[in-house]
Amino acid sequence: MKAVAFYQNLPIEAPDSLRDVELPAPEPGPRDLLVEVRAVSVNPVDTKVRANMPPAAGQPRVLGWDAAGVVRAVGAEVTLFRPGDRVWYAGALQRQGTNSEQHVVDERIVGHMPSSLDFAHAAALPLTAITAWELLFDRLQVAQQRDPCGRSLLVVGAAGGVGSILVQLARRLTGLRVIGTASRPQTADWVRELGAHEVIDHSKPLAEELRRVGVGEVDYVASLNQSDRHFDQIVEAIRPQGRFALIDDPELVDFRKLKRKSVSLHWEFMFTRSMFATDDQVRQHELLEQVAAMVDAGTLRTTLGEHFGTIDAASLKRAHALLESQRARGKIVLEGF
Repeated sequence: MKAVAFYQNLPIEAPDSLRDVELPAPEPGPRDLLVEVRAVSVNPVDTKVRANMPPAAGQPRVLGWDAAGVVRAVGAEVTLFRPGDRVWYAGALQRQGTNSEQHVVDERIVGHMPSSLDFAHAAALPLTAITAWELLFDRLQVAQQRDPCGRSLLVVGAAGGVGSILVQLARRLTGLRVIGTASRPQTADWVRELGAHEVIDHSKPLAEELRRVGVGEVDYVASLNQSDRHFDQIVEAIRPQGRFALIDDPELVDFRKLKRKSVSLHWEFMFTRSMFATDDQVRQHELLEQVAAMVDAGTLRTTLGEHFGTIDAASLKRAHALLESQRARGKIVLEGF
């Protein structure tokens, strides 16, 4: 089968940073689905693994976690799906990725694709939807009730993949006042379209920008990128006894600065359930089913930002380069081989 892989950690501009390869088709395990991959999207985790996690010597490592496709075979113990089902999912970090014509994945982290979306638009959502949902409801423990509650959420990096769905979830399912950050006119417009009540510029001091839109302090902060750069401003802006969640890998910061305000700190990593085979990993199946229903009901919209063509090394190199520039808006999707 066709796939895109890397053999060593290289900068994306290197000729062999990603390579088109032929690999044997995988075999599904007892709880696995064998999926014919129709579309994928690219996430920051792809660039981080390519740059920092060496594969076994001489062995190809296939990247890619978001996927939308069709079930072609199921393992002996599968109960949630059958061949022919259209599915979407975000995969597991410890297994080969989705940048391949066929892929195996545990059924407990897979959902049925929204019937209203094509494969490309569906592939944009799984990883970021799981991350945003877990961050908002599991980590920050925001209540799912839409009546105004007098509390506010600051989303730092709201125009990216996770931010694009987090803003929608917070606006559609909670009573929070949602404030997103973006530093360019086109990304600010995008965040407003997704439902943010206010958009501020994260290239300027956050506390000053919040005051500009009439916000003194915020109750919740979701920091999605450059958390080390914004940390001191977040400490200033968050309300005493607030909640702070992050998903990136910041350089060393002094989290003791949160103590004075008794601010709680929460990490979100959507691969935790699959990586440790937690008892509740089927929660990600349930979550994706719920998100699919919300998409089909028109409550949530796809966050596809750009379509980069077919799934091959050249297109994926372009996608990695754009993500590493931190100038992407929404999700980058590729479709077909």
